[in-house]
Amino acid sequence: MVVPDPADRATIEEEHALELRTRDRERKLLKKIEQSIQRIDSGDYGYCDETGEPIGVGRLLARPTANLSLEAQQRRELKQKMFGD
Repeated sequence: MVVPDPADRATIEEEHALELRTRDRERKLLKKIEQSIQRIDSGDYGYCDETGEPIGVGRLLARPTANLSLEAQQRRELKQKMFGD
């Protein structure tokens, strides 16, 4: 059995951690895509979950999986910044 030197081992572990983070991001994105498809099927796509108002076309073009209007998203982010998750 060949044991890599500490630098090689650190590189291998970092690459593995990066791969796991990438897979986790992709898994979360796939879930959001599936939810967006369900929203399309039910006729709810393009409407804010919080306010029920239409989500702007520009926002949907930039982020097709958006389920909050820009204003609602900004409020949520401000609340998270102030109070944490």
